[in-house]
This record gives sequence, structure tokens and C-alpha cells, in this order.
Amino acid sequence: MTLDPAATYSLPSRQPLDIDRLRVAMVDHGPYARVDYTPSTGSTNADLLDAEREGAPDWTVATTDYQGSGRGRLGRPWTAPEGSQAIFSVLFRPRPALLAHLGTVPLACGLALIDTLRSFGVDGAGLKWPNDVLINGHKLCGILVEATSLDSTPAVVIGIGINLNLTTEELPVPHATSLALEGYDIDRTELLISVLGHIHTRISDWERGETVWLDDYRAVCSSLGQDVRVILPGDRELLGVAVGIAEGGQLMVRDEEGKTHTLNAGEVTHLRLQ
Repeated sequence: MTLDPAATYSLPSRQPLDIDRLRVAMVDHGPYARVDYTPSTGSTNADLLDAEREGAPDWTVATTDYQGSGRGRLGRPWTAPEGSQAIFSVLFRPRPALLAHLGTVPLACGLALIDTLRSFGVDGAGLKWPNDVLINGHKLCGILVEATSLDSTPAVVIGIGINLNLTTEELPVPHATSLALEGYDIDRTELLISVLGHIHTRISDWERGETVWLDDYRAVCSSLGQDVRVILPGDRELLGVAVGIAEGGQLMVRDEEGKTHTLNAGEVTHLRLQ
């Protein structure tokens, strides 16, 4: 259902997740091994990392209605009122031969989010490098990818929180948004079913060593062609134009002197809207 953003309407009710429906879709009739659910928790990433140490199978999901200690990139807190986000984490176990390519997993996850939004007809969505999902320039969700046991049995946990029906007053920062504020009333269980399916598809492409998905990423990366400011490790600043995404997922920025820098990390700010 699409709502008129300019109209006066009530935000969708914050109902508990339909966990039985989710398990039927993702486990009984889908590619996942297990879906763990708790009404509230500290962090689904932390829960799944614990489950991994206890032998949880490949493609296990942890989800909740509320998490009180969620973290984003750079350790920033990521919390919201109960039922206002789609919150989940995914465990997968990559082959050791793929460990050198783990840096592109966050990009594949961001792309899966764009796939999901498009499936619901959401307009104006794009990716700020590496994986900030934006709608009309405002941040919709957080993605945190953590790896563990890299020297023995590698495991990766992907944590995602999508702002579903946050009000303006509940937004964590002024440049954030929610699907409801953008005019979209999407059922939380339907959203999770869709996004988990797209994550499995994109990560499976990644695990096969395919790079075609990077072309899809480039097509939706709103950083490309932008004047950007990049805060590099050590608080160094780089100003320039984002001109490309390298095969390893790095951002390529051409500075004012015409030199192109290939960046593995950095905090990107778009200096103008497209």
C-alpha cells in the first residue's frame, strides 16, 4: 500500500511479528535453516554470534520486535521504539577461499535492500557508499556486518534494522527517515520475507564468486558522480568527485588535482543532491 506523503494519516499499528508465517516462508518453503525469535533483546547480532559459537547452522536468522543495544557502523547506537523497525541478523558461513573478498559483503547486502524496496514499489531509493540505504537523500536503515572465527570455521553475521514506521519525533537523527514517513505502509512480516529472500540471492551470487552483481550495485549507487567529502582513517579529509566502484568494492574518488584515490574505508558525505 502506498500513501500520499502530504496527506494526514495514522501511522501503521505496531503489531508483533508473525513469526509462524515467517518460518513457514523462510524455513519450510525457503532457503534458511532456522529462524530464532525473541520479543526483545539487546542485539540480534550479539545473539547470533553467541548462537554461532554454539554451532548454529549456515543461514540462521535472529529477529526481534525490539533491541536495546543495537549498534551501527563506528559503534554508533541504533535503537528505536518497539515494533517500529524490521530488525534481524543473518548468519552465513563462507568458504575460507572467499575471506579475501569479505569487504564486498556489505555492498551486496545494501544491494539486497534496494532489491527489496523496488519489489514494494518504493521510489527514490539509492545507496551511499558503501551500504547506506537512502530514500530521497534520507537514511532508511543500518547495516552492520561482523566476521568471526576467521582462523578456523569462518562465519559472517549481517545485522540490519529498517525504519518501518518511525514518526518524525522518533527519528534518531534529522537526516533519517522511515518507510511510513516516505508514504509506504508495508507489513513488517512481508518486508522481512522479501528482504531475507533478496539477501540470500545476493550473498549466494557473492559466494559463487560472481561479480556481475557489482554492476547492479554501481547502477544504484547514488555516490557516483557526486561531489563528496570523505573522512579517512586518522581524521584525514578528502574532497573530490566519486567516479567509480572498483572490482574489490572500493570507492574511487578523483580529487581537485585530477588524482584518483581508491578507498577501502571512509565516512562519505554527499556535498550536493542529485
